[in-house]
Amino acid sequence: MSDAKLVVFDVDGTLCDSQHHIVAAMEHAFAAEGLSCPDRDAVLSIVGLSLPVAMARLVPGLPSSVQERLVASYKTGYAGERAARLAPLYGGIPELIGALSERSDVILGVATGKSRRGLDQLLHGHGLEGVFSTRQVADDHPSKPHPAMLLAAMAEAGVAPGRTVMIGDTTFDMLMGQAAGAATLAVTWGYHAEAALAAARPDGIIRSVDAVAAALDDLWERT
Repeated sequence: MSDAKLVVFDVDGTLCDSQHHIVAAMEHAFAAEGLSCPDRDAVLSIVGLSLPVAMARLVPGLPSSVQERLVASYKTGYAGERAARLAPLYGGIPELIGALSERSDVILGVATGKSRRGLDQLLHGHGLEGVFSTRQVADDHPSKPHPAMLLAAMAEAGVAPGRTVMIGDTTFDMLMGQAAGAATLAVTWGYHAEAALAAARPDGIIRSVDAVAAALDDLWERT
């Protein structure tokens, strides 16, 4: 195992603000079925889950055949939104990623409910293709909070759970990190409320991008 530290980021709601894309794509999907779309808070509450799992949680009373069509329509709508404009990174994220990537003792990764195609397009659009050494996506794993993504990231990076930190904006990220034996840091600028994140008992709660690097150093000093 490597002596390096592995920092794994969630993407939507943590690195980039994709809520416009997500809500618009969901409205497109429900309109295609002649159905009323759940409200914005409900839609954002399932961000981070793999799409079929997210849809089943969002509208559990609908037949599976309708849920499957909603998933397909969502993908079409999201691709159109993505082509129209790139989801922006949160302020300070480029600088944070740049600073962490320059550290010889840190390996960076992502674990996301996005497809590989969606992730690759996002990273390419923001000039981040070569930054993340391990990139785990929904195409290859069970949905969060199953630990498969994070376990695969640690195996690929050669870093033990005790030297791994999962950073995300949802309770799904926190539960995944804990199930994998990693430390967890919750960020409050994303899509789950701070109270819900606190209830998931992360190792730390971060309220601004500028505080991430110091929170990581503090966490590593304590472990």
